[in-house]
Amino acid sequence: MTKTALITGATSGIGRATAHEFAKHGIKLILCGRRQERLDTIEQALSKQTDVFTLNFDVRNKQTVFDAIASLPENFKQIDILINNAGNAHGLDPIQTGDIEDWDAMMDINVKGLLYVSKAIIPQMTQRQSGQIINIGSSAGKEVYPKGGVYCASKHAVLAITEGMRIDLNPFGIKVGAINPGLVETEFSQVRFKGDAIADHVYKGYKALQPEDIADIIYFAITRPAHVNIADLLVFCTAQASSTIVKKEL
Repeated sequence: MTKTALITGATSGIGRATAHEFAKHGIKLILCGRRQERLDTIEQALSKQTDVFTLNFDVRNKQTVFDAIASLPENFKQIDILINNAGNAHGLDPIQTGDIEDWDAMMDINVKGLLYVSKAIIPQMTQRQSGQIINIGSSAGKEVYPKGGVYCASKHAVLAITEGMRIDLNPFGIKVGAINPGLVETEFSQVRFKGDAIADHVYKGYKALQPEDIADIIYFAITRPAHVNIADLLVFCTAQASSTIVKKEL
């Protein structure tokens, strides 16, 4: 039977790459994002390979999340795979000069948004006693680095929520895991540094992970046998040894 996957943050980076990877294998897609024009573009591209439905909402808005998922047509209502990918980072400031709006955005999207989407979907999985949830965390969820305390806190929370989900959903046979990338070359740095010139140099001098690398790993995780669950996976590019150690060529 063809499975259906819902992917948040599907309009760019890891989310978009995962949508393309899933489409290649005929998985039905529910693609979620804030930018309708990008959703339209990806739907047009992937509908040649599989059935696609798009939902335009911001994971920060609780009611919108529930309304959007409740509005799914009958042939998309059963969600077998949830990829909680929507996330963000804002600023790189020490705690004493951090922007509270940046903090709110990171907690609202990375933590509360993940919870809202999960809450809207988990009941159908528990009812069927089947399903798989993959939360996209970060190496920042395993190691705190200077000027990244709040972002790291949000990603530590993702790992704690993932572990809690896995424990609570264990009686229902639902797989829950986290994929935690290090440096991935996406729009991430443009958002974090708000278009500052520093964003152009984040990935210079080494080969960072590409969104397709993580999409490939996510597909691997969802295609394991029924008795195998990838519970927690940390992924670095070869040049990266930790959050603060990256071998760069001059």
